[in-house]
Amino acid sequence: MSDAKIQFAEAAPTGQPFRPRSPRFIDHPFFAWAGIRSPIAQHTAAEHGALERHAYGRKSLVEIGVAEGASAVALRTTMDSQGALYLIDPFHLSRVRALNFLRRAARRAVSDGSSKKIIWIESFSQDAIRNWHTAIDFLLIDGDHEERAVERDWTDWHPHVEQQGVVLFHDARLFHGGWTSPDYGPVRFVDREFRNNPASSWKIVAEVDSLVVLARKDHAFT
Repeated sequence: MSDAKIQFAEAAPTGQPFRPRSPRFIDHPFFAWAGIRSPIAQHTAAEHGALERHAYGRKSLVEIGVAEGASAVALRTTMDSQGALYLIDPFHLSRVRALNFLRRAARRAVSDGSSKKIIWIESFSQDAIRNWHTAIDFLLIDGDHEERAVERDWTDWHPHVEQQGVVLFHDARLFHGGWTSPDYGPVRFVDREFRNNPASSWKIVAEVDSLVVLARKDHAFT
């Protein structure tokens, strides 16, 4: 799966408010699984590029919230060839669990032509952490967007991030023409915990559209 085959989210044109695209019949994940359409990303092309840059050479990557797998494609593309990508999503929203075309579409997109190590963890993040003992050098938090859920993911998972690792939050920043708003859970949490909190031991090192990248303050981020 190449970037060119992914349908990226788009910000509104200059001077116009963001309006979500009206859903179409072909937007159903079945059509991605069947190969009739490409995966629909929940991020912009610029965010995709940022994901690729920050995942470059990483060896232990975790993504919370997979959807159709477009962001996982970015991580898989530039991660270390001997690394492991852990994808955490319960895929619980399917009306017919046995079919679950969202899960099938994600697996098709991420596994398409790749020999890299992909580990699927089909559970909620708060359950997956219970038996987690692996060090992480790249953590993407993009699951439940309720503020308390975002905070829980941060509290549960960031202690496993290595000294030189990074943590990324999606939908965590207002940007021109974008879909986020001040009441978004990720926006509220990132603003409260990092942007407006000088006492935090983490710092914002990069921002692209709604994506926010964090590293430890005592690490010389490059």
